[in-house]
This record gives sequence, structure tokens and C-alpha cells, in this order.
Amino acid sequence: MRLAAGVPGRRPLDDDVGERVHKRAMSGAPHILLVEDERTIREPLVQYLSRNGMRVSAVASAEEARQSLAAQAVDLILLDIMLPAEDGLSLCRSLRATSGIPIILVTARAEETERIVGLELGADDYVTKPFSARELLARIRAVLRRSREASLHAAPPEAAAYGFDRWILRTGERDLLDAEGIVVPLSTGEYSLLLALVTHPRRVLSRDQLLDLSRGREATPFDRSVDNQISRVRRKLADDPRDPRLVKTIWGGGYMLAADVRPL
Repeated sequence: MRLAAGVPGRRPLDDDVGERVHKRAMSGAPHILLVEDERTIREPLVQYLSRNGMRVSAVASAEEARQSLAAQAVDLILLDIMLPAEDGLSLCRSLRATSGIPIILVTARAEETERIVGLELGADDYVTKPFSARELLARIRAVLRRSREASLHAAPPEAAAYGFDRWILRTGERDLLDAEGIVVPLSTGEYSLLLALVTHPRRVLSRDQLLDLSRGREATPFDRSVDNQISRVRRKLADDPRDPRLVKTIWGGGYMLAADVRPL
């Protein structure tokens, strides 16, 4: 790079202006934390996501991820499961106990059990290696869009929580409290679906209505269905799927929260 005459180490004015414009443009870009120990995957992903409007911080371990999260805010975590020392599932479980940051798991394992475990721990989506970079980008954008929409449609401060049965759904923290005050973390999809149910108690909601109310029709990734989300919500509520007491199936109609709800 050519240096400006008479000012050692000083770049030309055009370069300085260009960098300031670039920084201003990137300041509003979604900030992605990529946790991936394989350099051959990590570096190309950083380049690809950066070229497509993302601001990316990349680390190689769960410990480095925690350090990065303590130092800066991120909008989404792209988390490899197969990490050295502490694996990605353990990190996901730990993060979900304290944070609602969207998480997309990335792994080489294709077994259904691994996918289900990741989603049960609170991940918002799941991608299996090898994957298409374009598909991954589409999933990142879908999860970010759903997260933004959920924030925009969050309950106002005067209705910061809803009590029903022995549970409290907190809209600020986007989690669930049991009768003993123990936090039950929720994924973005689980929270949105449960919020739709508690804001329409004792009312039969069709699958289409639930999709609309939870903002999921355009944002739910690919093969997820309302039925799968309902099953996960029931497990979080300890609601027996063979004879559900809280989230009832209305055959030919949809689902209903069979409990009185009180705003808190």
C-alpha cells in the first residue's frame, strides 16, 4: 500500500475515508460468534459470512467462546458440537441457563438422536456437516429474523410475566419458572409457541393460528412442525404426552392451554 508523502506510516486520505465508511456499514451488521476448532472450516466460513454482511468473531474452544461472550455482545452463536475439552452440547446447556442468544449447532454427526438432544438443550437450529454455505447463511438469517420479530412482539413491561398452573413464563428473560423458582430454559421456538398459548388461554388454536401467532410460518427452519414444538413444550412443562393436562390436543381442531392465566 502506498504511504502518504511526508507522514511515515500514514495511509492516503482515500484509504482512511474508505475504512471509516466500511466500519460504519459493519457497525449495524449482525454479530456472529463462530465456535469451530477446525481451521479449514473456520477460516472459509469467516470469509464467506463476512462477504455476506455478517460481522464474525471466531474462536476454537468453549473456553474461548465464554471469554468472547464476556467481552462483547453477539447476535447469534454458530456452535460446533465436536470441540476439544468441553463439547458444544455442554456449552449450549450452560449458555441456555443464563442467556437467550440464538444458537445454531454444527456437527458432523447425522444421527437423529444428536439433533434431538441439541434442540432439547435449547438450540434454535441444527446443521450437519458437510453443509452448503448458502443454506447455512439462509438458516442464520431465518433465526436472526425470528429473534428480531420475537423481540418486537414481546409483551410490554406491565405484562412482564404470565402465571399459569404452577408455572411462570417470563417475557423479559424469555424463560420458564417452576413452583420452586427453578429456571427452565426455552429455545426461541418453544418460547414463542408457549407465549401464543398463554396469551390465548382456554381457546382452541389451529396449527395455522399457532404458526401465525408464534411468527413461525415464514421463519421456522425447514422440517420443524407445530406438533414437534408442542411435544417439546409439554416436556418442559412436565405434561404427560399420553394424557396431557395443560396443553391439550383438540382432535380436528388444534391445541389449547387448559389453564387460567394471570398477568404478573
